[in-house]
Amino acid sequence: MSQGEDTGLKDIIIKRIEAQGQITFAEYMAACLYEPGLGYYTSPGRKVGAEGDFYTSSNVHQVFGRLIAREICRMWETMDSPGSFSIVEVGAGGGRLARDILDAVLEMNPRFYEALTYRLIEAEPTLKETQRDLLSGHPAKAAWSDPEDLPEGRLSFAGCLLSNELIDSFPVHLVQMTAAGLNEVYVAAADGDFTEILGVPSTPELEQYLQRLGIRLYEEQRAEINLAALRWLESAAKALERGFIMTIDYGYPAAELYAPQRKYGTLLCYYRHTIEENPYIRVGQQDMTTHVDFTSLIQRGDELGLANVWFGEQYRFLMGAGMMDELMALEAGAASEEERLKNRLALKKLILPDGGMGDTFKVLVQAKNVADPQLLCMRGWGKSF
Repeated sequence: MSQGEDTGLKDIIIKRIEAQGQITFAEYMAACLYEPGLGYYTSPGRKVGAEGDFYTSSNVHQVFGRLIAREICRMWETMDSPGSFSIVEVGAGGGRLARDILDAVLEMNPRFYEALTYRLIEAEPTLKETQRDLLSGHPAKAAWSDPEDLPEGRLSFAGCLLSNELIDSFPVHLVQMTAAGLNEVYVAAADGDFTEILGVPSTPELEQYLQRLGIRLYEEQRAEINLAALRWLESAAKALERGFIMTIDYGYPAAELYAPQRKYGTLLCYYRHTIEENPYIRVGQQDMTTHVDFTSLIQRGDELGLANVWFGEQYRFLMGAGMMDELMALEAGAASEEERLKNRLALKKLILPDGGMGDTFKVLVQAKNVADPQLLCMRGWGKSF
């Protein structure tokens, strides 16, 4: 099914609203992204790369995966090199990052490779075959779980839970401050189309969320509140017996995310590499994302027994993990000046600051039951905020 084609999801959501009344924006966004077989992430079709709607860092160059592999090797060592270690990647997509990490671990640390299991979790069921093909060089190392296994408590492991651009796609509640106080944005239906209605928040958790952060929105300011991110972190912390959670995504600390200049929040849609501000068109056919509130992940992590090991911009993480070593190896191994230039441009994109991937993306590393971890990202380039 080509992107932009009517899938019938709009009619399904409208009928749902007509039957039960207005729904929260979070419910609407969940249907658009995850309705079985029809949502953006649960329907067939390439989402990432030149043929999709957006790029992730793992599509830019395999060095991204190699640098993550370097850090995970270090995690294994700081845990005293256990005989069993799992990498659990949630939102694994087509498996490219998994392949790059496994290739790198096999090359860099064969002893760790022997102890390793790489578990992939992905909402789009048709991608499993793509993952199998990409990971054909590591047949004994790959394993799979369903997206429900984590929140339903069916996973328990020691190692590293990894996500790259996952939390930004969780359904969010939209809120707006009014003269009478905090309101929530609801989605209603009128004349066969969607419309928005402001009303009393659907749960007291929304006001409590902002209160915990010490955030006060100004009148008419809109913002997103990602309660699903906290639920996900709770599931992740429960599943992780010992080890690390590495979260890579675009976002800010709360004070910056909810700053007055963001009058309309951060909600955006992506369709064929173009930005769209209207979430009520191309229902199920365009990506919908919001920036991540890393302060809340850190705070909730503390409450769950997850120590905040490191938080900072992606370029600091990559430099600390060994970007210069990888660059020099690529320079030495390049067959031509054209190949060298191509590599330099790709790596520059990964670390470019001033609004590029290098500082727009952040990395959060949290640890559970690991005493005094000493990771590569904690070196000079990796100074945390």
